[in-house]
Amino acid sequence: MSAMLTRRDAAQRLNIPLEMATRHGLPTKLTEAQLGEIEGSPPPWLVQSRANRTGKKLVWVDLVCNVCGFAEKARPKKWWPTFTYVSCDSHQHSDLPRPLRGNHREEILGIGSRFVGWVDAPLD
Repeated sequence: MSAMLTRRDAAQRLNIPLEMATRHGLPTKLTEAQLGEIEGSPPPWLVQSRANRTGKKLVWVDLVCNVCGFAEKARPKKWWPTFTYVSCDSHQHSDLPRPLRGNHREEILGIGSRFVGWVDAPLD
């Protein structure tokens, strides 16, 4: 029996937004074989989506905790800066390396489902 994938898993594998997967009728659960059929013979909407991609904006990013290695894929937000570190929200800031001398660290909450983004920048 083939393993079941969620619509979110399928969207990540197809490199499309979850909203697009829903809009075009991907079921909430599908098998590896069903996903293989879509990948092997993509429907016109998926072909068009891939043709329209410029590569400037990522569809999914990998968030990996710099402390424990927990990882998840998330849709990047326009407001996200470039993070120096990413950690689970259960870790303390002291679990990360200290900022370089002359830098300060800013904490950005609400990254993915459970992450904190950390941005090190020079003091003004």
